[in-house]
Amino acid sequence: MVLSWIITLYTLWQMVEMHEIVPGKRFDRYHELGQHAFGEKLGLWVVVPQQLMVEIGVNIVYMITGGNSLKKIHDISCPGCKSIKTTYFIMIFASVQFVLSHLPSFNSITGVSFAAAAMSLSYSTIAWVASANKGVQPDVQYGPRASTTTGSVFNFFSALGDVAFAYAGHNVVLEIQATIPSTPEKPSKKPMWKGVIVAYIVVALCYFPVSMVGYRVFGKDVEDNILMSLEKPKWLIATANMFVVIHVIGSYQIFAMPVFDMIESFFIMKMNFKPTKFLRFLIRNGYVALTMFLAITFPFFGGLLSFFGGFAFAPTTYYLPCIMWLAICKPKRFSFSWFTNWFCIIVGVTLMILAPIGALRQIILQAKEYKFYS
Repeated sequence: MVLSWIITLYTLWQMVEMHEIVPGKRFDRYHELGQHAFGEKLGLWVVVPQQLMVEIGVNIVYMITGGNSLKKIHDISCPGCKSIKTTYFIMIFASVQFVLSHLPSFNSITGVSFAAAAMSLSYSTIAWVASANKGVQPDVQYGPRASTTTGSVFNFFSALGDVAFAYAGHNVVLEIQATIPSTPEKPSKKPMWKGVIVAYIVVALCYFPVSMVGYRVFGKDVEDNILMSLEKPKWLIATANMFVVIHVIGSYQIFAMPVFDMIESFFIMKMNFKPTKFLRFLIRNGYVALTMFLAITFPFFGGLLSFFGGFAFAPTTYYLPCIMWLAICKPKRFSFSWFTNWFCIIVGVTLMILAPIGALRQIILQAKEYKFYS
């Protein structure tokens, strides 16, 4: 986890630096930077599919997360009430996204994204403090979950994807930086880098205590979402889950906005559709409906987390920025920068190969016992 934190902070610094690597020009989209590094056509084919997989994958996982947290709030608040399907809670969460998806731009969701960041820190703190207060469970076990060596190896592969999923800001960092004013005297990379440092400190405060304290308290039996392992005090766990819901409501939009932009640009520029409000309405509602349907159909939180973490996040987060840096900045061969970038590339490619293998096995095992649309 620490190694991934360092690598992804380094590659994020590269993205921020390359935003205005050409004097007088700003690369406001990930694919624009890719086109500059690899060429007009190749850059699109290298970056856009990977970026779309990341953003769609995150939105599906956030749908599942929001639905599960709403269900947890209901079950804690009304233990004697009739059980309600997770499907319905995912649909309730999606109903909010149908409304927010019509906000015009990143600037419109500034307040929502700020609330999301605050909620992330809040519920993470509640999770590890409540776990520490609960104390180490009497029957806790720290061994591998699988009973065989093969199972343990596949679980390790899957865990690599979970770690990779934790660092996803690269896919929208250029779009966010594009909203910051920039002049030759005060380039946007300076305030952007300060923001990245603050964000990564928050990331560390969220992930590290939760993972360490959670594993210490619950061992191998901890749930994919640690808040699902906690029951008391009920009011605090319900509050933490509400924070999760607020967090993923805002975060969903941050990752959905670039997808909306790409789909709308395709229909208008390539398919020659008129840029009407009706077209915008259909595209955005259609996308939210699609991610809702996929979340309801495949609500395997842990498996999807790992699969998308390895297959989609590793390229755009761990090694594509390094390849672009080598292609654009051309550091001297065998220099420190050259070695550092190749090390990140090797780590990223390894993650991309191994993590989906473990994740697919996990999803298949979960699907055998799962009743669809339950």
